[in-house]
Amino acid sequence: GDLHSSVTCLSFLLSGNGPSGICLSYLLSGYTPYLDPMAVHPNPILFRKLQEAKQLPITEQDLEFLCEGLEGRSGNPVAVLFDTLLHPNADLGFEFPSVLQWRLEKKHHIPHLVLGKATPGGAWHAMEGSMLTISLGIWMELPGVNYRDLTPGKRRSVSNDRATPDEISSYYKNYVKLMGLQKNFVDNTYVTSKSSRSGNSQGLWEVRGYQQLQGDTHVPFSLFAENVVLATGAADSPARLGVEGEDLPYVFHSVRDLGVAVSCHSNLSSSPDPVLVVGAGLSAADAVLCALNHRVSVLHAFRKRADDPGLIFKQLPKTLYPEYHRVYHMMCSQVYPASPVANPTAPSPSLFPDYTSFPEHCVLSFQPDMHCVMRGSNGVLRVFKVSMVLVLIGTYPNLFFLKEQGQYLGLDPSKPISCRQNPVDINPYTFECNADPGLFAMGPLVGDNFVRFLKGGALGIARLLGSYRQVSFN
Repeated sequence: GDLHSSVTCLSFLLSGNGPSGICLSYLLSGYTPYLDPMAVHPNPILFRKLQEAKQLPITEQDLEFLCEGLEGRSGNPVAVLFDTLLHPNADLGFEFPSVLQWRLEKKHHIPHLVLGKATPGGAWHAMEGSMLTISLGIWMELPGVNYRDLTPGKRRSVSNDRATPDEISSYYKNYVKLMGLQKNFVDNTYVTSKSSRSGNSQGLWEVRGYQQLQGDTHVPFSLFAENVVLATGAADSPARLGVEGEDLPYVFHSVRDLGVAVSCHSNLSSSPDPVLVVGAGLSAADAVLCALNHRVSVLHAFRKRADDPGLIFKQLPKTLYPEYHRVYHMMCSQVYPASPVANPTAPSPSLFPDYTSFPEHCVLSFQPDMHCVMRGSNGVLRVFKVSMVLVLIGTYPNLFFLKEQGQYLGLDPSKPISCRQNPVDINPYTFECNADPGLFAMGPLVGDNFVRFLKGGALGIARLLGSYRQVSFN
């Protein structure tokens, strides 16, 4: 689609065309979820509640009532509810069919547009084609279309039914076509500002930006909307340690840089010096696995204790994620000796040949001669020569088009928005920003990094819509 310079007023404008935006567009287009009359849900309490109002779509039911007592791997109650309706008992490794039946109902259609930088699928287009994703293919599914039906010929063993980013990005593109959502999607758009027109009686948002057409034509646009949804994801800019030498050429901030280095420069594997990975999340684990697969030895430094309950590995079932548990096991068992050796004649502590973990360590500086200085919990400084450094400590979303770069929306308005440390502060059932009514946020911005749980935002926002009707402009 393209944007004409004519001013249109929409009920909803979505910024971001990744899985969150696609899923919300599906619901706003009038696809309405009901309890499937043939379905049985393994949770008897939830099943009884669903049967009480089975003639009503889920989007018109009391979500707080349905969410009560549910537990899952997302902090958002609606995300856990939607996930258990789409994939009952998924955490136990079962594949129960969804208990939802989707009906396309014109009366529930809400005029909206989804703006995105590239084609639908968001960040999935930018990832390495060969890496497996964190999630099982079925968890990347969007409502109404089986992931497996759109990726035929993929019959992996159940324990490794993980998808590659290439497969997923084509699934998302095909999904938008199959569901007839293209008319709501405007590709290659860049939003430059969003401002609320509190001065005007309708309290509309004005969203400005440009669309890049063939060649290098930039066509500016200005749109008005009653509500704006931020679904921009969070992988725009990597977090930095902010230490001396972080801009030296051997220090990188993305797993892809390691992938490029091991595939292009065989000298990395022949170098006697290890790669240093900083961070304790899934990207850091991916980097450790990538290095070990290419027989490059690793030093792995992170600030938390190895047994910290907050580590992401504690949330992943072992059977589905054996390789992450292998990294976690090494983080706990192959630790660099923390205290100076008691027996002075004993040899000084040495590194493990393939991988050595440095819990409770922080990096103080990177030196031009490829030496890195770290400090352990006991205050002891350690210096190591390395061949490459990967600082993988999270990412920040780029919300430059909002005032204060969106900082005022966070749980702690004095800090920048980040998925883990400082997500956008929302009403957990409607996903409306507490600091700015009419502005909604979903996905990684509110702390949900798994596609599996991004979809909750779509359900919460769609639930609100019963009360919204389009304002028509003459």
